[in-house]
Amino acid sequence: MNLYGDIGNIRVLRQRLLWRGIDAEVTGVSLGAAELDGFDLIFFGGGQDRDQTRIHRDFADHKRNSLQRAVADGAAVLAVCGGYQLLGHSYVDANGVEMEGLGLLDLRSSAGRDRWIGNVVIEADASLGLTPRTLVGFENHGGRTVLGPGLRPLGRVLAGGGNNGGDHGEGVLSGTMIGTYLHGSVLPKNPALADWLLRTALAHRDGEDVALAPLDDTVEMAAHHVAAELARAERGRTAVAKHR
Repeated sequence: MNLYGDIGNIRVLRQRLLWRGIDAEVTGVSLGAAELDGFDLIFFGGGQDRDQTRIHRDFADHKRNSLQRAVADGAAVLAVCGGYQLLGHSYVDANGVEMEGLGLLDLRSSAGRDRWIGNVVIEADASLGLTPRTLVGFENHGGRTVLGPGLRPLGRVLAGGGNNGGDHGEGVLSGTMIGTYLHGSVLPKNPALADWLLRTALAHRDGEDVALAPLDDTVEMAAHHVAAELARAERGRTAVAKHR
């Protein structure tokens, strides 16, 4: 699944490693059996409901156990939109059909009656240690996600819809797993988050924390600040009604 340029996240992660002289192998995973516990970082993109139906069933049938092992071992995970919903117990589509999720996280998602569309800015959870602490992205989703009582969001919404437009949370942060509705792609404009994922992945590979050499993120942060300004200018807008 690759809506709204989500594949750009993979390109950012690989390029930031190459700039530091660290090679990386990127492997695409398709339908059918796959052993995910050999990976240091796992990425899920977003997709439409018809794509999610196939993906949810495929992961439940063929990949659940190996993904559980990877997560338990500390592999980094970034899941966007439909991929984020897949990590939970279930997703109920616009027709009321419930799709089984992987149950890795205590969250549930369902299709709403309208869509949140626009730029988003959030204040990231302090435990990530990001500088700056803000994260920006673009949301375009009708899904509504509710986190269980033991989970905390990736961040607090400053402008935008977030998980459900009501509880002011966006995404989820649980151990080495991050789920979010932020497209864009999200990582080009949030280099600190990209480096958090890379440090997590390298720690999984090497068994110890790794310090990353600093990079010149002038261009990336210029894009970050423009996106944040756009999001704040849209503050107060309502969700876009779906046409029926």
